[in-house]
Amino acid sequence: MTDTVTARLITDDSDALRTAHALVPRLAAEADQRDAERRLPWPELAEIRASGLLGITVPASRGGAEVAAATVAEVMRLVGTVDLSVAQILQPHFAFLYSLRRNGSPTLQEKVFTDVLNGALVGNAQAERTGKHSHDQRTTLERTGADRYRITGVKYYATGSLFAQWLAVTALLPVSGHADPQPHAVFVPADTPGVEVVDDWDGMGQRTTGSGTVRLTGVDVSAAWVVPHYRSFTHPFPYGPFAQLGHAAIDIGLARGALERAAEFVRTRSRPYVESGSDTATGDPLVVQQFGELELQVRAAEALLERAAAAVDAADAHPTAATVAEASLAVAAAKAAGGRAAVTVANALFEVAGTRSAADPLNLHRYWRDARTHTLHDPIRWKIQHLGRFALTGQRPPRHGQI
Repeated sequence: MTDTVTARLITDDSDALRTAHALVPRLAAEADQRDAERRLPWPELAEIRASGLLGITVPASRGGAEVAAATVAEVMRLVGTVDLSVAQILQPHFAFLYSLRRNGSPTLQEKVFTDVLNGALVGNAQAERTGKHSHDQRTTLERTGADRYRITGVKYYATGSLFAQWLAVTALLPVSGHADPQPHAVFVPADTPGVEVVDDWDGMGQRTTGSGTVRLTGVDVSAAWVVPHYRSFTHPFPYGPFAQLGHAAIDIGLARGALERAAEFVRTRSRPYVESGSDTATGDPLVVQQFGELELQVRAAEALLERAAAAVDAADAHPTAATVAEASLAVAAAKAAGGRAAVTVANALFEVAGTRSAADPLNLHRYWRDARTHTLHDPIRWKIQHLGRFALTGQRPPRHGQI
């Protein structure tokens, strides 16, 4: 990799959490301006890379801290409190490293894990637009020799790809014993000839995630870098719950961050409503009531996130059909509650803070835009469906490659 940094080595879960806590104020410092100007977070990602946080899930056998899923979720929640876009860049990084840990060849693991410990970021190149849905894969993976493949295709919504040193590119390959081709993930250095990353993401929210287009034209890769990603969801293994846990953590972090910004604004800038009879906005009993309701919703989502993380860690330690299903259900609950909390609090921020909070230069609407955009990724209604079917009939949720 040509893009290198000097990253410190994080040693354990406590070290990872201390590091994340120390980074949050610096990530918060210009978050409003970054979003308003669509200023890509290159300096902030350089800090994250140097901090060692990208390497916290690397197995101990490969020199990493191998932290718990609960720690990964808390790191992403903390970052999400101040900048959902930066937190979202981390999600596919940790998700595909999780698949690599289980399914990758020793050669690939050694290379990628070493680079990650040195500050490399793994970006996502998965979704497509030409099929029935975003994960209907049309990218081709053609064998060109005993140990070589050629990749051709176009990927969209490729979160983090603009900043990445490695790209995890998904494609289908025939597999013996399976009627249909199965998903594989190909780890491709971002500077490989034939790879083009286009900065064309134009979403109303998550403006700085680098979620643009990745074009792959006859990209030559080693067979050792092709990972049988399908094994993560054809056998009991909590890949899906782990990946979804990150999304839930991001939403719940945003909900907490938006609530804190609302409270700060009401304390320092809002005026009481004329009919409240109060001298201050903080003394308005209806404002106090609404803050109480919002705090309740955020605390409930945070508690569900902790329970979900514990379930993912339990399934990771003892992966069975039952433990993986429980992890999926626990994460579904956290994701549904977290998504609702994020959108609700980001919207209510303006109700409790009043007219002054709508001033465009403040950019407080970034919380709502980010929440509304991110929660479109994987609809809450399907999480509720899985929970309802299990409660009613005991039907377990599906295992699939949605991240």
